[in-house]
Amino acid sequence: MSFEDKNILIVGASSGIGLSLAKKLQDKGANLTLASRTKPDLSGDFQFIELDVLDIKDELNELPDTLHGLAYCPGSINLKPFQSIKENDYLNDFRLNTVGAALVIQKSLKSLKNAKGSSIVLFSTVAANTGLSFHASIAAAKGALQGFGLSLAAELASKKIRVNLVAPSLTDTPLAKNLLSTDEKKEASDKRHPIGRYGKAEDISNAAEFLLDSENSWITGQIIGVDGGMERIRNI
Repeated sequence: MSFEDKNILIVGASSGIGLSLAKKLQDKGANLTLASRTKPDLSGDFQFIELDVLDIKDELNELPDTLHGLAYCPGSINLKPFQSIKENDYLNDFRLNTVGAALVIQKSLKSLKNAKGSSIVLFSTVAANTGLSFHASIAAAKGALQGFGLSLAAELASKKIRVNLVAPSLTDTPLAKNLLSTDEKKEASDKRHPIGRYGKAEDISNAAEFLLDSENSWITGQIIGVDGGMERIRNI
């Protein structure tokens, strides 16, 4: 795969999956615009936009005239017993995961249309498709994101803009550090996945890279599970 001279916007590229994706695409020759609250620790040339997706104003007005791809990577892992979830927990998860994505895409839509063949990648979770305890708030937000993404894929198909989602399981990123903070937690997480291990950021960014690649221009409206088999299979 080559991204030579392709303009790609990655929102939430300061760590985890977003940073992993930025490194991959930079190595493949992409022209990167990276938007996040803090500047990514990344060598080489890229445009940086300081952006809080919960408070978007006019920060995205300086995007390239043409965007070949957009990856929206911000997310949350808000795990609580149902009785402990407050109204603001639901609202904050929804704003970060779904509304933020919608507003970023709106701001980027003209540039995406100008490419006459572009790709949007969103990130859901295995918990949106598999019932997991303590995931009510984040599953609700990511479930909404999936519905949004599929609707958008239908609406933008005539504009040659593809929209797909990657649905990971537990992945070793700063966001999940509390869930993988001890050897015992890591071992338990390994055992929950049929493939025998929890995810790495590269597992997820590999899938995002694939979906952003123009060679895969017949793929749209898909929710691709990258989850070590957790959603679909069981070891007996």
